[in-house]
Formats: sequence, C-alpha cells, structure tokens
Amino acid sequence: MQDIQVSFPGGKRIDAKVGDFTIHTDQSVKYGGNASAPEPFDLFLASIATCAGIFAWNFCQSRDLPTEGIGLRMACTRDAKKKLFTEMKLLLTLPEGFPEKYREGIIRAMGLCAVKRHIQDAPSFLIEIVE
Repeated sequence: MQDIQVSFPGGKRIDAKVGDFTIHTDQSVKYGGNASAPEPFDLFLASIATCAGIFAWNFCQSRDLPTEGIGLRMACTRDAKKKLFTEMKLLLTLPEGFPEKYREGIIRAMGLCAVKRHIQDAPSFLIEIVE
C-alpha cells in the first residue's frame, strides 16, 4: 500500500509527502492562489508525460540507442462542453539516425507507462472521514 500524506501550509497551497519528497502545489491567481507552484491537475498531466518519457528513455538506453535530440511533448484536446480532456497525444521526436526497426518498439514501450495504464484501467475511489 502506498500512503501519501497531505498538508495545508496556508492559502491555497496543498503539499503532498510522497516517500522522502514533498510535492508542493498551489492554485493560480485566478483561483485565489499565489501561483507559487504547479496546480494539482498540472502535476497529473506532467506525470503522464514524464512516465511515458522515462519508458522511451529506458528503451533507448537498454539498446544503446542515441538519446541526444530526443524530445517528447503531450498535446491535450479539451471538450469545452464537458470541461474534460478527450485526447492526450504523446508526440515523440526521435534523434537523427534513429533506427527504423526500433520505432514501433519505442511506441509500445511508452504504452507501458504505469500512469497511463492506471487511467485506462481506473481504480475505484473511496472518500471516508476518519476520526
């Protein structure tokens, strides 16, 4: 079981202690915060992109493939009516001279990202009051 401790240091700032790390969040000025840290939803999006990124990086490193010039961007399409993203597209730029035979493999590797897999096979969410 993973346990994340949340604290409320003031204003609209909310911190999460994950293992030995503290992740700081804040709300934008528009939503009453000071914009001193990313908003929680921005961290959610970043976790998807960085998870896919480490799988791409590890794929290259495990095969001694070049990584200089590798790039990754995530483009999100939003449904204005639902106010939800309907598509998250990971756009990978490969280094010059990247072997053609590994293109499909690196895409499959990125698909193994645990964050993406948890979204696709969503866990249940329970909210309880403890005393």
